[in-house]
Amino acid sequence: MLILFHKPCGVLSRFTADGSRNRALAEFGLPAGVYPIGRLDADSEGLLLLSDDPRWVRWLLDPARGHERVYWAQVERIPSADALDRLARGVRIQDYRTRPCRAWRLDPPPKVPPRLPPIRFRKNVPDCWIALALKEGRNRQVRHMTAAIGHPTLRLIRVRVGPWELADLQPGQWRQISPESEPQGD
Repeated sequence: MLILFHKPCGVLSRFTADGSRNRALAEFGLPAGVYPIGRLDADSEGLLLLSDDPRWVRWLLDPARGHERVYWAQVERIPSADALDRLARGVRIQDYRTRPCRAWRLDPPPKVPPRLPPIRFRKNVPDCWIALALKEGRNRQVRHMTAAIGHPTLRLIRVRVGPWELADLQPGQWRQISPESEPQGD
């Protein structure tokens, strides 16, 4: 089975608590035997896929397949076209240069459910929403990328993984889907 889950902010991408203030997936009534395919850090929200079939894990996480992941990031200040172009070409984060991606401004801003807790609000610092479409996924990569161009991420939502979209799922909701095709190979 394959499950689409809208992971809220403050939820770990695992079923057991870690002793922190963050909640675990066990609280959301997901079917027994499923496990997350990939991760979203506790501060991020959005689409998390889960399955009880290890073939889905291998198929979706294999870097050679290059499944695109789309993120919406609410960032401080308004990035210029040049800043977005720098993101698209790849930026240096820590000891790594990111692969080229697609980056664009979301105008008008997307309608998203309120986040709990809300992001910090700064009266004199504008913010805007951008989208990034990546074919790689390192730990906190989008946050590091936006910081590298001088636009720290305030809120991050993954809205698509491969062909599957968050669509109308609200935070904490999930649905089982019938994929059109099964993963190939082992």
